[in-house]
Amino acid sequence: MKALVLSGGTGSRLRPFSYSMPKQLIPIANKPVLERVLDNIRDLGVTEIGIIVGNHVEEIAEALGDGSRLGVEITYIPQESPKGLAQCVQLAQDFLGDDDFVMYLGDNMLPEGITEAAAEFHALRPAAQVLVAQVEDPRAFGVAEVDATGVVERLVEKPPVPRSNLALIGVYFFTPAIHEAVDSIVPSARGELEITDAIQWLVTNGSTVRAQEYRGYWKDTGRVEDVLECNQMLLDGIERRVDGEVDDQSVLIGAVVVEAGARITRSFVEGPVVIGAGTVLEDSHVGPHTSIGRDCVLSGTHLDYSIALDGATISAVRGLHGSLLGRSAAVTGIDLASRHHRLVVGDHTRVEVAA
Repeated sequence: MKALVLSGGTGSRLRPFSYSMPKQLIPIANKPVLERVLDNIRDLGVTEIGIIVGNHVEEIAEALGDGSRLGVEITYIPQESPKGLAQCVQLAQDFLGDDDFVMYLGDNMLPEGITEAAAEFHALRPAAQVLVAQVEDPRAFGVAEVDATGVVERLVEKPPVPRSNLALIGVYFFTPAIHEAVDSIVPSARGELEITDAIQWLVTNGSTVRAQEYRGYWKDTGRVEDVLECNQMLLDGIERRVDGEVDDQSVLIGAVVVEAGARITRSFVEGPVVIGAGTVLEDSHVGPHTSIGRDCVLSGTHLDYSIALDGATISAVRGLHGSLLGRSAAVTGIDLASRHHRLVVGDHTRVEVAA
């Protein structure tokens, strides 16, 4: 089996971040989403991975290299413009050959892994198997209508009146039968080759397609709110580890990770929190569910339920909550009445707020 990871797309819901970095590289609990995806795939015993890349190919290749650091072998497959998930399968046909493969959206978080789903696919080997989850509003998703035995009867992309609440969650297992299907469909009304149409083609032409309901935690990290929620979930599972420097005037409570090279002075940190290597924390209060990247500087600041990416600087701001701060962003307080702030700040941005 091989793997196909989709890491193209424009990431419009995560702007301004996606202007300067691919959304799949946004770190959650200080580890990029895309690396977590590759970890899940490697846990299946799959090491040959093709990654569909768009405009951010250089950054993704710099972050992942040839995959050897992660125990996999990566082949980068360029996509000039996003024209649907089924088009990604077409672009990868030479790489995939006649092998079965798992296709995984590169911005999806499934921390509990997909080994159970892979085992079911290997045992039953339908033409295709889709992972689904129950959602409150299926109209925003591809929806599977499934019989009592788990066989898919119909797939509909973003139905205005859903007949099922089982949404496709971005992980698919395919046999080579999918190649004929993607070559047989036509673009949808939005001009894309939909993977739901290709899978429906299999169903219509008599192939068996199965659905497995995923009951673990799943999150599409396409919005700031989703990134922060997922960060909270992952941080709840960390264990305390202090490898950096913490002075006698600082207090660390609970699950706090201080990476080697980080320095904490006259500060209060209440976990779960991760503080990256090279970061300096002075006269500050960091509250629960916060991830601070590498080489950041926090001075006279109160920050909680937030993510600060590598190189961010925050000084004299005492009420940051639910914020996502980009790489090398600078947030500086000014001498006005104290209040809470919520910021979404892109890379290399400078912001002044009431301190």
